[in-house]
Amino acid sequence: MTTPDQTQDATAHRALGQTVARMPLDTHTDAVVIGAGFAGLYMLHSLRGLGLSAVAFEAGNDVGGTWYWNRYPGARCDVESLQYSFSWTKDLQQEWTWTERYAPQSEIQAYLRQVAERYDLLRDIHFQTRVIEAEWDQGAQLWTVRTHAGDVVRARFVISAAGCLSIGRVPDIPGLADFQGRCYHTGQWPHEAVDFTDLRVAVIGTGSSGIQCIPVIARQAAQLTVFQRTANFSIPAHNRPITLGEQRAFKAQYDALRQTAKQTKAGILYDYSTRATFEVDETERQAEFERRWARGGPNFVQAFNDLALDRKANDQAAEFVRRKIRAAVHDPKTAELLCPQDHAIGTKRICVDTAYHDTFNLPHLSLVDLRATPIMGIEAGGIRTADGTLHALDAIVFATGYDAVTGAFDQIAYRGRDGRALKQHWAEGPRTYLGLMSQGFPNLFMLTGPQSPSILTNVVMAIEQHVELVTRCLADLQRRGASVVEATAAAERDWVAHVAEVARRTLHGSANSWYTGANVPGKPRVFLPYIGGLGAYTTRCDEIAADGWRGFAFDAHRQQDLA
Repeated sequence: MTTPDQTQDATAHRALGQTVARMPLDTHTDAVVIGAGFAGLYMLHSLRGLGLSAVAFEAGNDVGGTWYWNRYPGARCDVESLQYSFSWTKDLQQEWTWTERYAPQSEIQAYLRQVAERYDLLRDIHFQTRVIEAEWDQGAQLWTVRTHAGDVVRARFVISAAGCLSIGRVPDIPGLADFQGRCYHTGQWPHEAVDFTDLRVAVIGTGSSGIQCIPVIARQAAQLTVFQRTANFSIPAHNRPITLGEQRAFKAQYDALRQTAKQTKAGILYDYSTRATFEVDETERQAEFERRWARGGPNFVQAFNDLALDRKANDQAAEFVRRKIRAAVHDPKTAELLCPQDHAIGTKRICVDTAYHDTFNLPHLSLVDLRATPIMGIEAGGIRTADGTLHALDAIVFATGYDAVTGAFDQIAYRGRDGRALKQHWAEGPRTYLGLMSQGFPNLFMLTGPQSPSILTNVVMAIEQHVELVTRCLADLQRRGASVVEATAAAERDWVAHVAEVARRTLHGSANSWYTGANVPGKPRVFLPYIGGLGAYTTRCDEIAADGWRGFAFDAHRQQDLA
């Protein structure tokens, strides 16, 4: 969503990109990397390790990916900071000091900037450049990549590191262009400070970004109106500064802790329960929920090992959280509106908050239930709801989420063998092998792509696993003297079926969530990530690689001369 603030921001920050010395853009290279967040940076570094030339295109004006764009008030990670960083940067992981249990956006982007500078990655990154097209030339066995700036690059490999949550979504609300105030999307926030002091502000959306920004905006705004369609479960973060002693103790065991985390379901050192909900009596069950609540964070949904599988067990955890909401919010009607009732806890992204529910006790904050009174349109002076009320506003914040997982792929016209469009191949939902490649699209790799663990994990660990898998595959390609690798049709078909089957065993399919594309009108309703867990997925990938890359086809044709 483009706003006047963002136009000014882009102009103000161009100097940053211009101060970085870069190699000229070569029209021929071994690999094009799309994106310069966590995935793009590690991939670029790894390609160099193979002796391959590479260029990265980044739409933003600096590194960071989601942490470049998502700088809304209160933006921070929901994975503890000591675990939300690269494990391959051995020196940096010891030197870097995190300030809080859950790192804020600014700190994560600063960390990624340090990674880019330390490993001399900036010279091969071209900022403010969007890839718009990538077409496979079967005769030359090369990709032709085009950007919005008119660049044309020929490359053996294209590697998408564009991210799972990078395409912000604004609902199609009549009259939006008529609004006389300022509009913002949490995923495209201005880089200069936004001051809501003495303003009448609306926040539309109560997912993760809404739950984070609402308490912060409420401290500034003269009036805050929250428009909620679906209440979401949220667990207190209990965020706090991290002491140097805590960091030293963690860093002393970093390698061992990282290895343990990578073998877990979520790629995070949670306290994973081995007990089922009804193996303990009511007193012990409630005590365990209380213990998890006091600890804070997403670890709450690991209280028992059947919460994602058994609705009756899940109801126990869900009702515990609803009681906490009712206790925090003074007005009973508002409290009930904030209690999620239409999905099992954990089947939508579990949110982590700081004083979110307490914020609704403020006298200048009001909650509008969009199921009872939908938005009819936006007018010059505010938002009109179905009951005829005009909510007078000076600013609107859209915390309305993303076209998740597949959205970034839809922004680029990928055409594979015989000119087949990726959109056509994915018309009924994404079709991949391991979330890594699609049949008919040779040498196109997807980092944390659809049908991989990605968004259901500590995504940094998922990124490392995928980058290292791609690197191993490319190294094997070199050893074979081959020029092309792609997924076979049978392997793709079997993996798609496996991903769907694993999802069906859980409660996740019962929720209308962005995990299934339900937030985007017309998007195929399929479960987008792989819910089998990072540890199990990694083991499977390792077995496939050890078995001669089972399910991949290698073409041993002569490598083309790129000169």
